[in-house]
This record gives sequence, C-alpha cells and structure tokens, in this order.
Amino acid sequence: FDIVSNPEFLREGSAVYDFIHPDKIVIGTTNPKALKIMQEIYRPLYLIDTPFVVTNPETAELIKYACNAFLATKITFINEIANLCDKVGADVHQIAKAMGLDGRISPKFLHPGPGYGGSCFPKDTDALCHFASICGYEFKLLKGAISANKRQKELMVDKIKHHLGDLKEKTIGILGLAFKQNTDDIRKSPAIDIIKLLLKEGAKIRCFDPLAMDNTKKILPNLTYCQDEYETAQDSDALVIATEWNQFRNLDLLEIKKLLKSPILLDLRNLYDPAKAKSLGFIYEGVGRK
Repeated sequence: FDIVSNPEFLREGSAVYDFIHPDKIVIGTTNPKALKIMQEIYRPLYLIDTPFVVTNPETAELIKYACNAFLATKITFINEIANLCDKVGADVHQIAKAMGLDGRISPKFLHPGPGYGGSCFPKDTDALCHFASICGYEFKLLKGAISANKRQKELMVDKIKHHLGDLKEKTIGILGLAFKQNTDDIRKSPAIDIIKLLLKEGAKIRCFDPLAMDNTKKILPNLTYCQDEYETAQDSDALVIATEWNQFRNLDLLEIKKLLKSPILLDLRNLYDPAKAKSLGFIYEGVGRK
C-alpha cells in the first residue's frame, strides 16, 4: 500500500457543488501506481479538463494550508482597510470594488465585516503558524492576521459602545449567529464572539438566526431567542447585523425602526446602503461605511 495526500477544498454550505465542480485536484504522491489509481478515481473530472496538480505529499499538504491562510489574510486585509476608512471617511465598498477589478487581485473575499470564523480558517492559520514555529520559522504575516482578526471583534463591540455608551442593562438585537450564511455552524463565529463580549459588558441579548439557534442554545442558553428579525428588534436599544443571511438584506426598515427603542442600526456585513438607511431616520454604521 501507499499513502497519498489528496486535500479537499470544499466550502461549507457548498460542498456538493464544489466536489462536482472543483477548480483543481491536488494529488501528493511519489508512487506512480498510487497516482494512476487516483487519476482513475477522478477520471470524470479529468475528462472535463479540471486542472490536476501532481506533487509530493509534503507539498500537497502545504497547498491546503497555504490556500486557507491566504484567504484568511485577504479577509483581514480588507477589514483593516475598512477600519482605516472609518477614520478618514472613505468608503470601503468602493475601494474593494476598484481593487477587485484588478485581475491580479479579484473581488473574491474582499468583503469587510466582523472577521473570519468557522471550522477551517482559524484552525488552519493557527496550525500553519505552529508548524512554522516547529520548523524554526516565525510566520510574522500570518501571526499579524490572526491578531488583527481577534481585534476585529473587539472593534465591532467598540462601534456598539460608541452609539450606546455604557452597555450595562442595554438590550441589543443580534441578527445572525452562524459564522456565515447557509449553515448552522457557530464554531469560531464572529457573532458568538461579539455576543460574549457584549455579555461581559452587562448587555442583554435578543437574537435570531434561520439555522443556528439550536446550536447556540447549547453554549449560550440565557439569551432571548426570537422567532424572526422583527421580534429581535422589538424593544432593543440597537440592532446589529452579524451574519450575511440573504433574508436580512430585505428587511422592512420602517417597521424595524418602529420596533426599536432607538433607531440604531449597526450593519456589520454592509448589507444596506448607508444613505438609504439614514434617509429613513436610522443612525447607521457599517464596517468602513457611514
């Protein structure tokens, strides 16, 4: 027998599609017989000209970590640009659009927000830094991205405190608990990290997520879990959009405004146009957009 490294590049929430339509197949082996077996397994993809990268096992393993670490760093970079935009009044949406038009950069993963999370990026960035350390190398760039990603959640709480002041006994509505849309996964979710920070400040939390509430109840049973977005807004001092669910893009903002104690909308996923929200009477703040 032989050992082959064949890393997967499946996105959570899109795994079946990604398996059927991969952008690459990576096979790490030094055994021609093992390579032939793997090529036969992937023959249907080979016939439609899916790129195959054949290399040794060490390189194949590092390809997987390098891809995820780069994407995590790219997310962190645009978040850092967004934070600078908040300081100078620039619009990160326009900056990301212009950057994405550069063929060397591409628009993917240029969406600022409360930081990356989930089961892959945090784990793989930590693992790559640790592996580099074992090998006698300090991965300063990736360490910086990890640190900045942790700080990003704290900065989101600072945004809330800027509008509400002392958070003790304040009620904050949170829309979204999963680390991203189309999943119930709350592992390393920015929304969960933000909620924990708010609870430490003495805030009360009302929340809603289309899929992730059952998982959240297991670790945070004392939150007020609501039936929908509007119940979440009811009597809240501010409403925070923490996950980019599509259904959160089409809220009846006038109804939301009526339900809130004060018309404060913290859009941590930049789902709404700031000018439109303000024209409806909201005190609005996004990430890198005001």
